[in-house]
Amino acid sequence: MHGRKLLYVLLDGVGDRPDPALGGKTPLEIARTSALDSLASKGVMGSVYTVGRGIAPESDVAVFHMLGYKLGEDYPGRGVVEAVGACVEFRDGDLALRANFATVDPDFRVIDRRAGRNLSDGEAGSLSSALNGQVSLGLPDAKVYFKHTMGHRLIVHVRVENVRLSANITNTDPAYQRVKGMGVARTTWNSMKVEEAKPLDDTDEAKLAASIVNMITEESFRVLEGNPINERRRRKGKLPANIVLMRDAGDKLPRVESLVEKVGLRMAAIADMPVEVGISRIVGMNVELSPRVDDYRWKAARASELLKSFDGVYVHLKGPDEPGHDGKPLAKSRSIESIDMDFFSPLLDVIDLEHTIVVVSADHATPCQLKAHSDDPVPVMVSGDDVESDSTTRFTEKEAMRGSLGILEGPQVLQMVIGRYFKE
Repeated sequence: MHGRKLLYVLLDGVGDRPDPALGGKTPLEIARTSALDSLASKGVMGSVYTVGRGIAPESDVAVFHMLGYKLGEDYPGRGVVEAVGACVEFRDGDLALRANFATVDPDFRVIDRRAGRNLSDGEAGSLSSALNGQVSLGLPDAKVYFKHTMGHRLIVHVRVENVRLSANITNTDPAYQRVKGMGVARTTWNSMKVEEAKPLDDTDEAKLAASIVNMITEESFRVLEGNPINERRRRKGKLPANIVLMRDAGDKLPRVESLVEKVGLRMAAIADMPVEVGISRIVGMNVELSPRVDDYRWKAARASELLKSFDGVYVHLKGPDEPGHDGKPLAKSRSIESIDMDFFSPLLDVIDLEHTIVVVSADHATPCQLKAHSDDPVPVMVSGDDVESDSTTRFTEKEAMRGSLGILEGPQVLQMVIGRYFKE
């Protein structure tokens, strides 16, 4: 090693496509990003298929891949990863699922997968408490626990004493499907109806798990539809959070090589979303919880401090993903500008680029025209005084395509960076 430090930043969903609303440009292209431009002028760029060509990944499996882990059918599932992040007591043979509070009509047609994206933490916490107190599975020794995490998000944890459940089941959330053990976003779907969970094999464990998940779906609607919180939301013109949509079941704790064993760097992580906290804990990073998702100045200051004590710092910034899902390209561009101004700019004022390698990329693209994750490649930039520039000047999709790094796959990124700049 050469005493260098690594700052590794993933911008959630930042990749996009040329948008008619932006004159045929992407949100990255119209964003004013002086700090990222400065890094680009000192670095090299390329494009990354984070999980693989033709795969529109969820953030969890994409981040694992961008951290150097190539996962397949043995992937434990996002439900377990988020359970780890939220400190849910989970053991092998339990079932954990990532879930959303959503809005449906009486025929279970999905009106909004995120209950208007305006469910407060207080409302969601109270609804989770109602579910924990009123949902009954009608099975001996079976217990279900609902753990709210943030906004419309929650975790569903199921345990049946002396029985091992199988996660080899389909999702009830129509926007995502399971492909070789991984959660993959559907870029198009004809039905926006709550789906029935089905076993993907003929085992009793999978059949029981699917049956329980379907019972939870029915029970969640029964409990939530007339809940006083939802009655108040309706009176205010807001969508009710009247059902729980579930996806990405897992039935075992993940066991992977630690990041320090894999790349030889002691890493810290700055995280706020449960999935990010879970991933960071699973790969053995020291986890720092941020006070707010959009408190970029705090994250910049904390990252600079952590670089003094650790070989590297990993930061996941959520900002651009939500306007991508909402189909708001201008808002997405403004989010990118906020990250540039409040995270990268103050950080570049204090870190030593002579001894720091800065890597900036994304976990996936979330094109505003799709309002969903896509299989598009995302930009990757490697910058620092020791990096010989390839004449790229901006962190954009178009510049990435002409960068000297070419086209990479997610697990190659860290391997390439470590091999070039951290090995003697």
